[in-house]
Parts: sequence; C-alpha cells; structure tokens
Amino acid sequence: MKHTVAITAVGVLNALGAGLREVSDGLFAGDQGGIVYSADFLVESSCYVAPVRVSLPPCPLGFQDVWSRNAALSLAVLEQIRDQVTAAIERFGAERVGVVMGSSTSGIEEGENALRYRATSGILPEGYSYPRQQMGTVSEIVSKALGARGPSYCVSTACSSSAKVFKSACNLISSGLCDCVVVGGFDSLCKLTTNGFSALELVSDEVTNPFSKNRKGITIGEGGALLVLERHDEAQLDDTVVCIAGVGESSDAYHISSPDPEGRGAIAAIKAALAQARVEPNEIGYINLHGTGTPHNDSMEARAVSAVFSSDVPCSSTKPLVGHMLGASGATEVAFCWMVLSDSGNRLPPHIFDGALDPDLPTLALVKPESLADRPIRYALSNSFGFGGSNCAVVLRRGSS
Repeated sequence: MKHTVAITAVGVLNALGAGLREVSDGLFAGDQGGIVYSADFLVESSCYVAPVRVSLPPCPLGFQDVWSRNAALSLAVLEQIRDQVTAAIERFGAERVGVVMGSSTSGIEEGENALRYRATSGILPEGYSYPRQQMGTVSEIVSKALGARGPSYCVSTACSSSAKVFKSACNLISSGLCDCVVVGGFDSLCKLTTNGFSALELVSDEVTNPFSKNRKGITIGEGGALLVLERHDEAQLDDTVVCIAGVGESSDAYHISSPDPEGRGAIAAIKAALAQARVEPNEIGYINLHGTGTPHNDSMEARAVSAVFSSDVPCSSTKPLVGHMLGASGATEVAFCWMVLSDSGNRLPPHIFDGALDPDLPTLALVKPESLADRPIRYALSNSFGFGGSNCAVVLRRGSS
C-alpha cells in the first residue's frame, strides 16, 4: 500500500487577519491594509511593520513560565486546528502525533523587557523566566496544549525555519515514528529583529517592493501558521486533498547574511524538491517567491527561478501583504500555496509592487491583481531562503500522483 503525506487542516494568523476565510480573502485581493507605519520598533526612526491585529488569548494555567507573545500567537492559531488534531490523537494515539515548529525570535520581546527593567532597577523582574525566549518553547507549548506526546522539537534556521519543518515531519512519518505531525512556525515583532535588520541596511523606509528596480528592503511582520500532516493511503486520495509532494534543502554557506548571487543553493533546493515530487518544472502552476524586497535576495531568486522554470510560470511574493515573518514565513507561505490549490476559482495571489520592473533581473511572470490561472493548478512551489545559505523549497500536490 502506497502512502503519502496529506495536509488535513490549516490554521493561519497574520496581518491579513485570523482564519482561512479572512486570510484567503485578503491574500487573493492583495490587501495591504494590515501594514502600518510605527515608531515602536526602531531606536532612531520609524518603519513599516505588519502586526497581528486581533485579540490574543490570555496565558492559560500551567503556561506561566513559557508565556510570551509568540506563545499567544501559537495558541490563537491552535484553536483553528484543534478538532482535527484531537481526532488524529483518538485515531492514532497521542504517542504517534508529533510536533515540529519553526521560529527565529521565540519570546525575545519578553527578554528585551526584562533587560530594560534590569537596566533601571539592577535586578530582573519578578517572575521572569528564561525559557520564554528559548527557541524550543513554541513546540513545547503546542504539544502540551494539544496533548500530543510524540516527538516534539523546533527548527531554527533563520528565514527558512518553518519551511524545513515539512522535511522533518515527512521523515518522522516515512520512518514510522509518527502517523501525524503538527507543523508550523511563529515569530512576533520585537526590537531585536527590526534594529538588527536595520543595522544591516535591509529595512525599507517604504512598504516592501519586491522585484522592483526601486526596492529598498524588507517590511517585518508577525504571526504564524499550523498545518496538520497525516499518513494517507494514496489510493484513497481525491482532488480535494493537498499533499506534500517534495521538499528540497541545501546549505550553500556562501555568506553569513548575503545569498549566493548566482542562486546556486536556491537552485539545488528547488531541483531537489522537484525530483522528490517526480514532477517536471513545466508542471508547476504557481510559485510563491521568497521575495523579500532586498536588492540581493530578489536578484538571486530571479536568477534561480529563471534557471529552472520558463518565464511564463505565475509567481508572486506575498510579503507586501503580510510582511517578512522571518521564521514563520515558510509555513505561512506553504499555507498560501495550499489555499491556491484548494481554491475552486483558480485565483492567484497577486504580486503587489510599484510596477517598475528591474531591467537587470530575468523576466518573471509576476501575478497581476485579479488574475486567474489559465488552467486548474495541480502543483505549487514555495521558496524559503535563510541567512547562511539555509535554503528550502516545498512542492505541494493536489490529488493523487
């Protein structure tokens, strides 16, 4: 019996809103209303950010030592997929349900506040707990809240963190350690990341403008996504089920913060994902670009995509809608690809920018507002590229192979 890894539930929370309906409506409409200009994050100036605008849950009993804004984000999304995970635990057993999360900030904001308090008082605030800012805390919180007792850990590889969780989850399922794995990623806005990226001259003073000749850098966002992955009988798949078809990883280690300008690591990850999915480049119907809006990343990615695909594959960066969610971007953008494959109207996420194409970049088929795919999409690809050359590409498939 041939098995595959099916996505049986998706939960999302970001600047577009909360839940599948609200987020997908904003995604396909190209809604930038969640991006705001704020003086709360940079030391010497203001910047655009993409915050979560909904009310978040309070700290439940037993979570005080690990509680943070990141924790609240994860529990808010968790409620969207709880019923499906509860059913999986009843079907497989709690020990057969794992959790793999991605994050790059964890609860650093709480650490910032504690250090600020110590700078004026000489002591850390009462009740401060270091585990709040540990990277593994988010997987601990999700496991505990769901009652899952299978393998649980966190991946932290900068901006590719929650893309790489899909490879980890597929390995847990294919090795027989799990029948179901809850994957995802969360990052919250904090001063460390905004000022850190600003010091690297990567934060734009305008809303991020990917692949434009006028691009100036990133707009940082927050939020996250959870996806439930289950072992599924290939013979029982229908066209409504979306599966993980292939995941490709590479580590080119070109530079600690700059990508390989020729995109060699990105190309390797994309080709590995296509090979595992057993699909040709011309079968991909949509590409969610990493598309950060920085000069080097967009240049590298345009070269990588054009090296593998023809110039007519619809593609877009969704970061002008939700910001660069750092370690949460991978899972969020895979969720966006799931929305594309699940949409009955063949809608595509538009590429929102100033329209001034960079003549120095290879031509990409950037999706225009209100565009529809010219054919039903069966395969979609999501790119994620992190500092240090940590690259990941995920191919999703609708229906059986």
